[in-house]
Amino acid sequence: MRGGALRAVEVVAEALERIERADPVLCAFLEVWGGEALRRADEVDARVAAGERLPLAGVPIAVKGRHGLRTAGPLLTAGCVAVGATSVPGPGTPWQTWGLGARGRTVNPWRADRTPGGSSAGAAAAVAAGLVPLATGGDGAGSVRIPAAWCGVVGLKATGGLLPSPDRTGLAAPGVLARTAADATAWWRVVRPSSGADEAPAPDEAPARLPLSAVWSPDLGFARPDPGPVALARSAAGRLVDAGIVRLVRPPGRLSLLDPAAAWTALRTPGADRTDARRVRAGNNRRLAGLFTGTDLLLTPTTPTAPHGHQGPGDVYSTALTWAFNVSGHPALSLPAGFGADGCPAGLQLVAPYGREGLLLAVAREAERRGAGA
Repeated sequence: MRGGALRAVEVVAEALERIERADPVLCAFLEVWGGEALRRADEVDARVAAGERLPLAGVPIAVKGRHGLRTAGPLLTAGCVAVGATSVPGPGTPWQTWGLGARGRTVNPWRADRTPGGSSAGAAAAVAAGLVPLATGGDGAGSVRIPAAWCGVVGLKATGGLLPSPDRTGLAAPGVLARTAADATAWWRVVRPSSGADEAPAPDEAPARLPLSAVWSPDLGFARPDPGPVALARSAAGRLVDAGIVRLVRPPGRLSLLDPAAAWTALRTPGADRTDARRVRAGNNRRLAGLFTGTDLLLTPTTPTAPHGHQGPGDVYSTALTWAFNVSGHPALSLPAGFGADGCPAGLQLVAPYGREGLLLAVAREAERRGAGA
């Protein structure tokens, strides 16, 4: 589009046509802003014609929920065009792995009888189905990474507190869902805190020193994941090793974090006694700091189970392997890890030290470039 081969109006119109065809089945959108999106696209075309350099000129994006535009400012400034608001769990939903769109419950693009995960449900479904290349998300317990894993796309949660977030508890961080690591990187370069250099990649976005050292943990010392997602994630980690991207190392002792469930709940509950929550947070922060002193990455399955049906997840917390890093604030990325016997995707979770989103994205890009992805 910057070169004039395409017009933003054409690209956005095509995205709106895809949404119109697919959303009656997917139910990924709460609202579609057709007329407004075309008007915005026309403005982008005028800005490009006037010589303005827009890094994401005319890229159609979806935003999470009806209030998603509030945090999409940097993307709109970069030339993106918001085409609609994606589904999130409906009122009173007891679990965050559902989505309720304007036309009904949001379905997993790979199997309509399964949930896409949540709470960024519609965002993941829309990206996985190719309706838009990018969708914004918010991750308070795994709400970007879980749907990314279950829909087979890339999902990145930023470091806690690094980007603006409306969540006063400090647990939720902005994130993105994308079909490729390169697209997720394009999002990050637009939204990350400015370094003062005009579009210059951050140092840790350059191809990293390879192989990176990584520790594998199937359960973080407390979770009880099903064998299927663990096997898929471990195979994905093995492909990273075979491609020369990471080398697995043993930590001095077995990695064993404290289960963050009670701490997370206390931090989210107004007026709750947070003494134990502070103890868990401090203990896990200490253990993770020790781990990252001697290694670059922590690798785990993204979810403890395959996508569940629309009747609900049962007694297993879908967040079991993700919410520890909302409590600690570490950045984390879900990388597609392949498909289970049920035909549904799974994810490999990569966790890095604070502020190293670029490192996670560099690993994900190398996995795609070297054919080590799912």
